[in-house]
Amino acid sequence: MAKKRGFSLDSRAWRLAPGLVLPLMLPVSGAWAQNAESTTTLQPVTVTAGSIADGELPQPYAGGQVSQGARLGLMGNQDVMDTPFNVTSYTSELIQNQQARTLADVMANDPSVRFTTSSGHAYENFRIRGFDVNQNDVAINGMYGLAPMGHVPVEFVERVEILKGPNALFSGMAPSGAVGGTVNLVPKRAGDTPNATFGVNWQADGQLGTTIDAGRRFGAGNQWGARINGAFSDGATTLDGQSKKREFLSAGLDYRGSALTASLDAYHSQESFKGGTPAMFWFGGSVVPEAPDPRINQFSTGYGSIQSNAVVGRVEYRFNDNVSAFAGLGRRDSHQSGLINGTHARQIDADGNFTGSIVGQRAYSDSTTAEGGLRTRFKTGSVGHELVLQASILDTEDGSATGPASMFRSNIYDPIAPIMPPVPGDAPKTSESTLSSLALVDTMSFFDDALRLTAGLRNQRVKTKNFDKTGNVTSRYDEDAVTPAVAVVVKPWGPDVSLYANYVQGLSKGDSVTDTTAANFGQVFAPYKTEQKELGVKWNAGTFANTLALFEVTKPTLVTEGAPASPTYADGGEKRIRGVEWNTFGELTREVRVLGGVTYTQGKQTKTSFGRYDGNTAVGAPRWQANLGLEWDTPWVPGLTLSGRVQTTSKQYADAANNLEIPGWGQLDLGARYATKVGGRDVVLRLNVNNVFDRHYYAGIFSDTTPIATLGPARTVTASVKGCFCSAADAGGPFP
Repeated sequence: MAKKRGFSLDSRAWRLAPGLVLPLMLPVSGAWAQNAESTTTLQPVTVTAGSIADGELPQPYAGGQVSQGARLGLMGNQDVMDTPFNVTSYTSELIQNQQARTLADVMANDPSVRFTTSSGHAYENFRIRGFDVNQNDVAINGMYGLAPMGHVPVEFVERVEILKGPNALFSGMAPSGAVGGTVNLVPKRAGDTPNATFGVNWQADGQLGTTIDAGRRFGAGNQWGARINGAFSDGATTLDGQSKKREFLSAGLDYRGSALTASLDAYHSQESFKGGTPAMFWFGGSVVPEAPDPRINQFSTGYGSIQSNAVVGRVEYRFNDNVSAFAGLGRRDSHQSGLINGTHARQIDADGNFTGSIVGQRAYSDSTTAEGGLRTRFKTGSVGHELVLQASILDTEDGSATGPASMFRSNIYDPIAPIMPPVPGDAPKTSESTLSSLALVDTMSFFDDALRLTAGLRNQRVKTKNFDKTGNVTSRYDEDAVTPAVAVVVKPWGPDVSLYANYVQGLSKGDSVTDTTAANFGQVFAPYKTEQKELGVKWNAGTFANTLALFEVTKPTLVTEGAPASPTYADGGEKRIRGVEWNTFGELTREVRVLGGVTYTQGKQTKTSFGRYDGNTAVGAPRWQANLGLEWDTPWVPGLTLSGRVQTTSKQYADAANNLEIPGWGQLDLGARYATKVGGRDVVLRLNVNNVFDRHYYAGIFSDTTPIATLGPARTVTASVKGCFCSAADAGGPFP
């Protein structure tokens, strides 16, 4: 039996199929082995190619920052080398070491992701492969409509999985129609060894907080598990004059039997702020003024609160080795009030003068989602099949009210203190929507799993109703569409190299013509189908891995035809993004870990109104995006790890005419952590500094149709101390 960095390994290989062997990929760096919060001992496992049961979590890859597998929608957990897409699954170890608080902090590691809201705003929205992915398009265990609104806390998250490109077949239509990619959260589960950690943290310029993470398993065979996570913080932020309070509590219960696995998750999340909120910057002329200091508070009298509560249940039952059934059910209620949306500095001129508007808002969004299906495995001759049938439904009810607007004139470099109007007392129902679908997918394996072919169809139905203040229906929408996908993985030289290709379609709700001067006012278009074609190669070098992907994504858009005085709207427009992605992660040596990559894109407006902007660069589509992070376990101080990350983005256009350009930008982040023992208990001290040189820059574009830019973050210093109060010796007793 070989020993390596404190772990006993029965073998250097996992057998995937007869004749196919994949080198073992466990995180074995020195800092990982000494990390006080790594409370689950990884045991030798045998992994069979194909899907992994819902109750089984894919193991971390070498370095511990990224997982070896991720959830592929209805297909369940899949090994990365068997997945015909570019997918990255970030681990809880990375979340802890980078002191990430929200989803945006984690996604900042990905070179294909950029942000469409300014740092610190009440909502976090993204662009993946040049297309919008809103925060309400985030899934939990593959189901939409359940993630917290606004900021998504990550204290309860074991994995953040990013599957790039449209994937309506595997995940269904996202609530806001996101097609750039799918973001899925995997909640934490109790490990076989009890864990109990408590932390204290501080973030500039005065945010103090605490965290707790406790879990253990019960029963003769550890069938039952419970995991509790909590976080609380309060105090000043980097935005001048703003204070923010955050409360989060989650509980995860699970059962793992020989045939039945089940889980129940519940959370409460609330974030409130006063003393202002970050702005987005709407250019009004032909000049983009210099980016202001992100500490400057454009809406200093604003306040607000977002609260979400949810419960999610899942169950899977294996009738035998070849047939299993799965089901999920969840409910989320969310309430928002205050200055939440519309924080735009409008019509900014070359000197930074702008007009602003503050509106008090009250809103709610209640969602119920469910899914169920069957998975079967069988053979026809020498061909293996994994057939999945799934049905899903998401019901959402939204309500909102806005009070009178408070208008003002100001300057982005020297703003005034505007008047915050009152918030409405209640929010009437404004819309109902139902997304229902039925999907059938077959994954066929040939030649001892050296060739895998996946094909399937999903029929998606979209039903919506809109209401006025008195409850009368003002418009209806009821459309359906079929979205296909076909993908292939080939391993011509063994399991360490995968060649893949896919053709998939995404789906988003068709636009409605709201222009009262239009000849077809009120027309509702069928759901838009976004198409992706992708080729790629994945190489597992044993301790570090690479994915190289070439892709093309095209999405329909709304355009105008006919006379300007009475235009006719049509869905004949098109936006196209072509690109190349390179992602890498793992260990370069036993002491050095790498995470990052480069994305090169060519975004084009291929079909525009009257052909006016045909061939112009797409809005918010920079040519180059790159992220590179390194960690180094220092040889002279055991337990000390230094880290650094560079993020960079080239110039991009804010308008369809390509007259307004925001310059490229770069940011350096540095960090250090030290794992030691205090009083016989494991303790980890962490320090991270983001945007070390305090650069002021426009980071991205908020909208494809309006020239609004987001602002990069101010320099932020975060420090924390976490202690582990449970060890392997406590496995049979209560928490200390």
